Amino acid sequence: SSSSSLPVWGTLEEMAAAETASLPQSPVGVCLSPTAMADTPGSQSEDHGPSGQDEVPSTSHDHEDASSSLQDALRVKKNELAQFLLSRYFAREPTTKAELLNSVLRDYQDHFVVVLGQASEYLQLVFGLEVKEVDPSEYTYILVPTLGLTLNEMLRDEQRLPKAGLLVIVLCLIAVEVNSAPEEAIWGALSRIGVYPGSEHYIYGEPRELLTQVWVQEGYLEYRQVPDSNPACSEFLWGPRAYVETSKSEVLEYLDRV
Repeated sequence: SSSSSLPVWGTLEEMAAAETASLPQSPVGVCLSPTAMADTPGSQSEDHGPSGQDEVPSTSHDHEDASSSLQDALRVKKNELAQFLLSRYFAREPTTKAELLNSVLRDYQDHFVVVLGQASEYLQLVFGLEVKEVDPSEYTYILVPTLGLTLNEMLRDEQRLPKAGLLVIVLCLIAVEVNSAPEEAIWGALSRIGVYPGSEHYIYGEPRELLTQVWVQEGYLEYRQVPDSNPACSEFLWGPRAYVETSKSEVLEYLDRV
């Protein structure tokens, strides 16, 4: 099935893993201080061992450890930057590059472009929000809904975590299946990012209710039994509101960009 080979899945799986606190690679669980990172490159590379001879592999390992420590630290900063941008989103306030550097990236200012790019991808895939630069002269940023979907705006009014990231995924799955996607295929694909029917998700809540009731009532999805199916099975289609707010061509272009 085309839904199992979507180009978006590799990245989405990484994002889902990053949001699962029980997994060791989760940036939420990494507590690496800048001083600990700075201490890594030095001492072992200068230790020549009992023989008094340079041990090149040790130096190589130290370099790899330093690089790994930096990447771990940048993942933590990506998470902190995303949280900061979300707080500004809920407050309906823009932010600036200077504020991001001073508030989040004080010790990592040289890595601003990389960390902002990673945080932007994270916010887009998980929450359905895009980082938009609104004033290039002042480097001012806001978060806007991916694909123009207004779902997040309603949730922001209620101070609830944005859920449009999951809606975008479902709309993408349906779009690549042309007009409709079997319910079984949808849940099979979503299970790859840790979203299961009947299992509470800390961002999206209970997914089955969200897909088959809430988003159906809001007009984003249609959920119906497949005609003449035996045994009976159901499928998802785009709802009328999805067609009003975005288009399948926009969704397919979005998939190409991810």
